[in-house]
Amino acid sequence: MASLPSEMDVAEARGAGGPEILSLGRRPTPTAGTGEVLIEVAAAGVNGPDMMQRKGLYPPPAGASDLLGLEVAGKIVAVGEGVSDWRVGDSVTALTNGGGYADYCAVDARHCLPIPKGMSLRDAAGLPETFFTVWSNIFIGAGLKKGETLLVHGGAGGIGTTAIQLGHAFGAKVFATDSPAARCDLCRELGADRVINYETEDFVEIVRKEAGGADVILDIVGGPYIERNIKAASPGGRIVQIAFALGAKVEINLMPVMLKRLVYTGSTLRSRPADFKARVARELREHVWPLLESGAVKPVTQLVLPLSAAAEAHATMERAGHTGKILLVPDRLFQAAS
Repeated sequence: MASLPSEMDVAEARGAGGPEILSLGRRPTPTAGTGEVLIEVAAAGVNGPDMMQRKGLYPPPAGASDLLGLEVAGKIVAVGEGVSDWRVGDSVTALTNGGGYADYCAVDARHCLPIPKGMSLRDAAGLPETFFTVWSNIFIGAGLKKGETLLVHGGAGGIGTTAIQLGHAFGAKVFATDSPAARCDLCRELGADRVINYETEDFVEIVRKEAGGADVILDIVGGPYIERNIKAASPGGRIVQIAFALGAKVEINLMPVMLKRLVYTGSTLRSRPADFKARVARELREHVWPLLESGAVKPVTQLVLPLSAAAEAHATMERAGHTGKILLVPDRLFQAAS
């Protein structure tokens, strides 16, 4: 095979601030270390943690790239020492610790998954971050079971579209909140049994009346939703907080947590041990990848932009009107496909 270039294009944040600090730059091409593979990136997903890191609120872990980008898909072009499951030429999608906004990205080989049959490399780039997050929080952490009620806030977003589909596929009764009507329609199309327009309806009242409360609640909103989630939860319910769009500091009455025996928890995926993420990858391959290949679960891609338009991608995501995933494609590939 041809030798790799010594340098590559990247989208880098110059300082901390708004989307405008992102611009195209050049960096040395990384190498595959022990236990790693080097991926020639076909596309990278844009996610909420990228916004937080750009603002200086979510620093990368020690040893990780300072570049944004927590998920990629592409072709393996180099294999590090100790890797036996993957070969040069394999097409994969992968969870990263950073570095996805680039032409090449080195990742832990255990955090790679094959491209589901029938799916494009681009669409596959939007799988890892949301699927790892939903599986680890809802199925491993909260232990969602068939027949239970799942409440998903922000149902039409990247996390939400994944949570609705997986909850439905594994037999839960799924309630979702969103607005306006077009986003609510998408939630229904993806399998939500009841969609609540938060502009005109009260999710606490509806979930309690129609389901007796939610067994598991996945929340990205925070702020006033924290106390309302406690009210909406069923006895023995599990509330999982993975973001705080409306703020993390609130004053609440904790008595219902005790009286209803609730579990209130949260997590960030990036800081979890590599071994845990390897476990998630294995479980996704066993339980979820067949659903993707059958079409029972599907990626929801809204927007694909060149890497040089990373600032536009972030601005679009922060307006909170997008549905599904936003992807970035290296400029040379984007131009070739245009």
